[in-house]
Amino acid sequence: MNVLLNTPLFTVARHMAFDDVCAALYSGGVWLRFYRWVPGKAVTFGYGQPVGLVKPAAAAKGFFDCVRRPTGGGMVFHEEDLTFSCLFESALRPSAIYEKLHGAIQNTLGALAPVHAWGKTDPLAYAPARNGAAGACFANPVENDLLSADGHKILGGAIRRFERAVLYQGSLQLPGARQSPALKRAVIAGVENCFGVRLAARGAGAELLEKTFILERERYLTPAWNEKF
Repeated sequence: MNVLLNTPLFTVARHMAFDDVCAALYSGGVWLRFYRWVPGKAVTFGYGQPVGLVKPAAAAKGFFDCVRRPTGGGMVFHEEDLTFSCLFESALRPSAIYEKLHGAIQNTLGALAPVHAWGKTDPLAYAPARNGAAGACFANPVENDLLSADGHKILGGAIRRFERAVLYQGSLQLPGARQSPALKRAVIAGVENCFGVRLAARGAGAELLEKTFILERERYLTPAWNEKF
């Protein structure tokens, strides 16, 4: 089953819960979803990041709605980015997954956004928390992130392996990206080309939504999750 999942407007906590539920119920194929956001600023931060470092860094930029992701990585500021998640099966190492998926999206972006891949690992480029500060995911690139012509990171993602699925959560940070049908089409084409599939649009069913509401309430809105580190 290769699907382009359509969901209603969600808050940041509900987006995280929905991805988590989908990963648990994954039954094969490739699932792609673009986030539709309730208006407002939000921050997601990696599973292992200390909330005591994240919240002050987010508040300094005027972002107060902060939720821990089920995936790793650093802080991501969500305001006008095109945010998406993807579920698939893969035995590849994380670095190879990023190389394959980001490379495919790079190819389909084409003239919409000339980009190049960060081609080397720089140990000083990024860490989730370094020198007492929270790591902002888009402050510096890591290997296989996509950069604009002037060197700014525009596409990054984080992954987690579940029992069957790999969950990828990505953010394309370009001006007006969230409202751009052309950029959405480029991401869809990139994912399809990466996995050699064609995606069929499908709405989220009642079971997915009901389980999402429960997990949002029991995990992603709780201090036990968001303040666990």
